[in-house]
Amino acid sequence: MFGDSKIGGFISEARRILLGKRMIIAKSRKDLDRMREAGELIAEVRETLRKMVKPGITTLELNTVAEKMMRDAGAVPTFIGYKPHGMIPFPFAICASVNEAVVHGFSNDTPLKEGDICSLDMAVTYNGFVGDTAITVPVGEVSEEIKQLIRVTEECLDLAILQCYPNKRVGDIAWAVQSHAEKHGYGIVRDYTGHGIGRSMHEAPQIPNYGRPGTKEKLRPGYCIAIEPMLNLGTHETKTLDDKWTVTTFDGKPSAHAEHTVAITAEGPEILTLTKEQKARLKQGKVETTAA
Repeated sequence: MFGDSKIGGFISEARRILLGKRMIIAKSRKDLDRMREAGELIAEVRETLRKMVKPGITTLELNTVAEKMMRDAGAVPTFIGYKPHGMIPFPFAICASVNEAVVHGFSNDTPLKEGDICSLDMAVTYNGFVGDTAITVPVGEVSEEIKQLIRVTEECLDLAILQCYPNKRVGDIAWAVQSHAEKHGYGIVRDYTGHGIGRSMHEAPQIPNYGRPGTKEKLRPGYCIAIEPMLNLGTHETKTLDDKWTVTTFDGKPSAHAEHTVAITAEGPEILTLTKEQKARLKQGKVETTAA
């Protein structure tokens, strides 16, 4: 197979150009090994930041720690300098979105306070491949309403990952998120979606958080996708602030975000953005379940 060779990569790129559309790129075994390394690294960053979130800390401090961890590991913070068409380059290693901010928030020196929620989205490029992940963390004690918002967002991610088997479709992932979120009356962000991922942060296909089961692209072994439910306490509508990046809920109500990078394998989903410790616990849990 050409999948492990430079020639194979050239042919894939040429085919995409000739057909005039973005094709889904299946990853080789070697590619997946590198994506596991990138995923484990960004998971370590994520879990470090999770523990740091508390009243009084600033998102700028979180960003500084994240960038140092990435660079000390020999990796590149993928977000820094990212520049979609017509946009200014993104200036930070993480997106730090507080309370009503949905995604793409700028880090700043405003201390977090008790009762806030802080969404932390981050990506790293390591050995040529990208790992992308996000969490929403309560700051100190938060209301039961906010706890449920975060919990349901994480449940939506879990349910979506359970759809990641060969021959399932992107619409099955989308419906898993939508159906669970709507049971709780949450607004599902429609302006921003998950995505394919690999050598580039954003590859085909798009992974929306709403849709019909049995529709859109068929999943195949070797595909890698970033699934990221974004749920709002109120309306699904959003707006962008004057910095041209920060996206907030239109009605000013809180939002939560969760994300994993997932590989489709012949056996089913493999979450790439877990730490070595988390992978060991997950494997042990499966062993215990099988033994029972």
